[in-house]
Amino acid sequence: MSLLPWLSAALLLALLAVLGVLLAVTWIESRQARQLEGLAPSVPAGATASRAAVVYFSRSGNTALAARHLAGRLNARLFALQAPDYRLGMPGLAHALKDANALKRTPGTLPEITPRTIDLTPFDTLYLGSPVWLYSPAPPIWAFVEHHRFDGQHVVLFNTFNSQFGEDHIAAFRAKVMARGARSFEHRQVLRGRMTHDAAAHPR
Repeated sequence: MSLLPWLSAALLLALLAVLGVLLAVTWIESRQARQLEGLAPSVPAGATASRAAVVYFSRSGNTALAARHLAGRLNARLFALQAPDYRLGMPGLAHALKDANALKRTPGTLPEITPRTIDLTPFDTLYLGSPVWLYSPAPPIWAFVEHHRFDGQHVVLFNTFNSQFGEDHIAAFRAKVMARGARSFEHRQVLRGRMTHDAAAHPR
């Protein structure tokens, strides 16, 4: 008896399983985005009392919520990065996973972000926020670092995640930031669902 029909059926089942996972993740992300949108505290647009800035990328709203809490506590300037290729929905999710995987093999594979550059000279401390994709900070925050220098600044990377992150990826991110002039670097993490109680939301 030929194995071809069995192999074809197994392949079809595997593809359906992958599609089911992607659909489930897309639905969860969309629901999270709707729920978190109403929870994010407002930050005064002209907040300039401190010499700190919070720059973040968020896809479904978790990192945005943490960033807004942090900026509110510090009275810091808040900058949101946009990456149109990763918008909510199945195409955006597929593109996000593809680029996150490509970044591991080819560090120079970076997405277009808006704004591409920000004047960071008024700030002594920069908080860079990002979700974790495939154990690494998401590609847009790597792109931000690629386009900037951090001469004499203290840089704090904070990540939201629901599984784990790779210490090797954090070390590589730190090396890139330090090579661009930062005087020091910290890493903080925020387990999703605890944004208002974790270290990144309560800076020392």
